[in-house]
Amino acid sequence: MNKTTHFGYQEVPEAEKSAKVREVFKSVAPNYDIMNDLMSGGMHRLWKKFTVDLAAVKLGDRILDVASGTADLAQSFAKIAGAGNVWQTDINEAMLKVGRDRLIDAGLATPNALCDGEKLPFASESFDLVTVAFGLRNMTHKEVALAEMTRVLKPGGRLLVLEFSKVHESLKKPYDLYSFNLLPFLGKFVAKDADSYRYLAESIRMHPDQETLKTMMETAGLSRVEYFNLTAGVVALHKGIKL
Repeated sequence: MNKTTHFGYQEVPEAEKSAKVREVFKSVAPNYDIMNDLMSGGMHRLWKKFTVDLAAVKLGDRILDVASGTADLAQSFAKIAGAGNVWQTDINEAMLKVGRDRLIDAGLATPNALCDGEKLPFASESFDLVTVAFGLRNMTHKEVALAEMTRVLKPGGRLLVLEFSKVHESLKKPYDLYSFNLLPFLGKFVAKDADSYRYLAESIRMHPDQETLKTMMETAGLSRVEYFNLTAGVVALHKGIKL
């Protein structure tokens, strides 16, 4: 019997989800950054800055940015740790190319790899820091991805997961109105793709809430897991340490 998983609110065969997600991000890649600014009112830049500040990287740290997309985090880390020490990775070739070109334009030639977050092509205990920003919710087997990210961390290394989460109850109704009406509207007229942004809104609702993700990270082998709610829980940053 074929196993199924969710693709937004749809139930699809597990084997098909990666391809469907790949098509979404192939479609949105050219307008990804401008849509992020429009969707969040620029707040995504503050969420990522908080992540970089909390990471507290230093020159020479080895860093893996999973689902790097247009490489916001990778670029910030490369300026601190050194471009050669930061790996930019993504399962989607279109997104990886956008991020790679952006880094090259900034004079930061980081190594990059087209790879699945559930099957990382790196040796165990290779990195001081692993990050994934707005990518975990699109992965078919989140628990497998978290275990892989933990595997490649050195003892004492940190995993940071920045992701949409469960918003405070007082904001739920206006947030739903925004997500299922304004977001597809922006997607239609800016990115010429309402369906992909409807999927993104649905995928947020299907993602584990703050406490559930905390437990999943602990199960993956991380310790001292904590999270920080940003913008009333619209986004949460989870941090765990591999002891």
